Amino acid sequence: MTELAVQPSAVSTRWWRDAVIYQVYVRSFADGNGDGIGDLLGVRSRLGYLSDLGVDAIWLTPFYPSPMADFGYDVADYRDVDPLFGALADAQALIADAHRLGLRIIVDVVPNHTSDRHPWFEAALKAGPGSPERERYIFREGKGASGELPPNDWESIFGGPAWTRVEDGQWYLHLFAPEQPDLNWEHPEVHEEFADVLRFWLDLGVDGFRIDVAHGMVKAPGLPDVGARGQAEMIGAQVVPFFDQDGVHEIHRAWRRILDSYEGERIGVAEAWAPTPERLANYVRPDELHQAFNFHFLKTPWDAALFKEVIDESVRTAALVGAPSTWVLSNHDVKRHVTRYGGGERGLRRARAAALLMLALPGSAYIYQGEELGLPEVLDLPEQYLQDPQRLRDPDSGRDGCRVPLPWTAAGEPPYGFTPPGVYESWLPMPADWRDLSVEAQLRDGASMLSLYRAALALRREHPELGDGTLTWLDSPPGTLAFRRGDSFACVINMTREWVETEAPGDLLLASGGPETSGENVRLAPDSATWWTARNV
Repeated sequence: MTELAVQPSAVSTRWWRDAVIYQVYVRSFADGNGDGIGDLLGVRSRLGYLSDLGVDAIWLTPFYPSPMADFGYDVADYRDVDPLFGALADAQALIADAHRLGLRIIVDVVPNHTSDRHPWFEAALKAGPGSPERERYIFREGKGASGELPPNDWESIFGGPAWTRVEDGQWYLHLFAPEQPDLNWEHPEVHEEFADVLRFWLDLGVDGFRIDVAHGMVKAPGLPDVGARGQAEMIGAQVVPFFDQDGVHEIHRAWRRILDSYEGERIGVAEAWAPTPERLANYVRPDELHQAFNFHFLKTPWDAALFKEVIDESVRTAALVGAPSTWVLSNHDVKRHVTRYGGGERGLRRARAAALLMLALPGSAYIYQGEELGLPEVLDLPEQYLQDPQRLRDPDSGRDGCRVPLPWTAAGEPPYGFTPPGVYESWLPMPADWRDLSVEAQLRDGASMLSLYRAALALRREHPELGDGTLTWLDSPPGTLAFRRGDSFACVINMTREWVETEAPGDLLLASGGPETSGENVRLAPDSATWWTARNV
């Protein structure tokens, strides 16, 4: 057997090393004012649910003033709340209520780009070429006889050129939608602005930031051509001149100094895509950010050997810089894993098993709202509701289906308690058959996905071997994984479609589905995971 050690950093930073963090997609979590759109009042009303679920922190997606070209990731004002979601007082009250319940609050910060309605960009358009206002963004002259061609061949993540031409003939860079112009991080004023934004929210009591496109901001000198098409598919797999440039790390080091200047262990979490695990680990060096999302784990197909490989690599590379690993199965940008794992009963079985696997691994885990209910991707939304700008690149890549609001109650018709009584529509329509997936229905069912998550999170919190620490692989049959945490906990997962017999590692604590024990052996159900009080070995 092989032991993988995770070395804590020298500084006493503990809560974030093994925290379970719940992602709230604010538009779709709970509607407090009856307009069919989730808001901060709705989140406040459901904090008790999150506390009872057993998570440690909540990550809120952007709630800042925005034209909503990319559902809030096009920010017009970084120091306020969009009226769609409430007011600044609602954010302050939410932070205070969460803290009273022992929950930490992490908010999004979006530093790669602003909205085109941000005062800075509006001023840049008015000021014209060569002005100080334009220096805050990336404006360039075009190519061709009269500048009619984009400055280079960069493509938008959402499809099409990453450049838009303005009336005076210059072009501006937007690696996402045209309504999201990229900032020029070579300009000192941009650095000063975001340092002030961080301090504004830290002063209001937030416990950290999830940094959107943390691999962005810095572009290669001279903005060289990529020389290839399909650049969105290259991100995270190959080196590109607009992402994961070495200069981003100085930004993150400066932000770490700001975070460390506040009491209470405030953290930074990188949404970062990098071509190698080693480059991803650069974002969580001791003087940079605290965590980086593990998208390699999220993207791993349902195969025991592949999962073992990505777990080994994740733990190894994080340990090189003294950071914890992070584990995530879904988020607001990818299809829900019940569907990715095959959908239907098979997908649900695998999702139950994956939950126990993820929560048993060393480090920190992220739960995307609704995965604790076993929600599938909604694949048949009517065309008039599909507004995700990513669909411009590829209709199948649209993210609307993972953002359908949560069902809370089991009575009546959709939207099942997402909105106050008397409101019958949500911003995205909810399937009628989600009644049985609602929070209310699942709380009545001891075998439900929600009951499994609550039990697993309670055990994780109580068990001394779970969370931060070491992982030791145990021998197990082909198609299965088995590992020990410390001396008294073991996890075994069968990722095959067949029953598999193996030696029981101890006494059963929790199962995602149907093991059969016989003496010293156990028969593991297909696509299932089990937790055990391990025998000392």
